[in-house]
Amino acid sequence: MLESIKLYILYYKSGTILPLGRIYEPLLCGNGKGIEDFPYLRDDTGIQISAKNEFYSELTGIYWVWKNTSQEITGFCHYRRYFTCRQEPWYYRLKYFLTHPFKVQRGPNPLIYVNNVKKYTDWILNQNEAESILEENDIILPRARVFRYSLKKHYHKYHSAVDLELIEKILAESHPEYISTWHKVLDGNVMYANNMFILKSSLYQEFMAWWFDVLFRFESRTDLESYIGYQRRILGFLGERLLTLWVIHNGLKIKELQLLYFKKLKK
Repeated sequence: MLESIKLYILYYKSGTILPLGRIYEPLLCGNGKGIEDFPYLRDDTGIQISAKNEFYSELTGIYWVWKNTSQEITGFCHYRRYFTCRQEPWYYRLKYFLTHPFKVQRGPNPLIYVNNVKKYTDWILNQNEAESILEENDIILPRARVFRYSLKKHYHKYHSAVDLELIEKILAESHPEYISTWHKVLDGNVMYANNMFILKSSLYQEFMAWWFDVLFRFESRTDLESYIGYQRRILGFLGERLLTLWVIHNGLKIKELQLLYFKKLKK
């Protein structure tokens, strides 16, 4: 019998483990060389791509979960970013408004920055909340990021335009039904960031197969060693854009939640 739900907390090194109960599982990503002592799950066992973590970022952990676990509901968060159903305190909203008077993003800030770990741990999404949301929605995602300019322009500003051109070629060859939506996504200014989501099994399996098919095709047709420094996380960056594409193209009913960002857990 499958477990009903597992939400995996993705770590890149040993860090604080919050007392969140059995539905949350810490998972160390990118430990292909076995350099970290981590007494929980690691993505360098079983079927895995852990050694490619510098290019895939947290996606090596997501791939490991897909290939080595099974549950009715699967989700991912980061060791310092967690979904929450709680409403952001008014003084946080006021502070954000005063410090971002010309923001494009309307409504609540996608991130709730907090210092007090103990106080806000209880705000983290629990099993009843997640299951209740998915009774009426297809997917749980972080609040969408809204940029001042198009996704294409944003990507060109911080990365290489060649990446998006190659993704479009791959889609045209292997998933041509996505091309029209791909153009709409790139011309729009909305993106679901962080590669965080929660899905029921059937949609999860469908998404994983599609997502990694596109990403592996990209990897096979590019020289990853040509990417330097921050840009070496290339497949993680593309993963965010492809997640956005898949959700929009398939018309999923989305529940967006704010993320708690624990600043003290950053290092």
